[in-house]
Amino acid sequence: MTKQNFSPGPRLGTVRSSDGVVLTAPEGWDLLVPGDAALTRRVKGAGDHWVVQEKKGRRVFSKGVWAPAATIERIRSELEAERSTDAYAKRRQSDLRRREKAQTEYVDDFFGAVVAYLNFHPDHHLLAQQLAQAVTKHATPVGSGTVARTTRIPVERRAEAAVVAWLRHQTTGYDSMVIPRVKGRRRQVRQMLAERSKQLLSRYRQGERPSDDCPLQRALAEPATGAKST
Repeated sequence: MTKQNFSPGPRLGTVRSSDGVVLTAPEGWDLLVPGDAALTRRVKGAGDHWVVQEKKGRRVFSKGVWAPAATIERIRSELEAERSTDAYAKRRQSDLRRREKAQTEYVDDFFGAVVAYLNFHPDHHLLAQQLAQAVTKHATPVGSGTVARTTRIPVERRAEAAVVAWLRHQTTGYDSMVIPRVKGRRRQVRQMLAERSKQLLSRYRQGERPSDDCPLQRALAEPATGAKST
């Protein structure tokens, strides 16, 4: 079985290899677009195929799988027949309940990790709960692509990163900043804003009374503006 990885080509029906060569998909092949994980997985395991991926920043996005059209249609028909059975429906319901339970448990764990990271003075207990709820609501949905969904770092570090990201987008002018396209400049700006956010949190940890124009107070009082994941 031949498996090869490519990036999207310049024209429909083409791909680009890692060394820059543009290839045309073999005759009789078709592009299986992303969306059905089970179908994609089975097509990959059935024989020759080309995986098409596109890298944007640090993330890699699937653009589909090229494979013989006959193979794709055969496996699609087999899956449709399998999915029409009562046994499949029961298994799906069981899987759904299990995932929902796991998600609920993770949301609770993440919320607790955020509260622990904030470590606000008892005088600001309610504010800590509000902020933790806002961060958790944004960061934990399945498929959100936020740092909270990664498994590469402990949940404590995920909580810290999610709080810093939320504060960056909700309490600073980051989203409207015009940052020069100079290597490392955006990272410098994010580090600067992260330090500013941590200084803001430290005042609540020490029990200081917030100022009337506190950006955190304003952000929590206003509707969420859709903080981004990074």
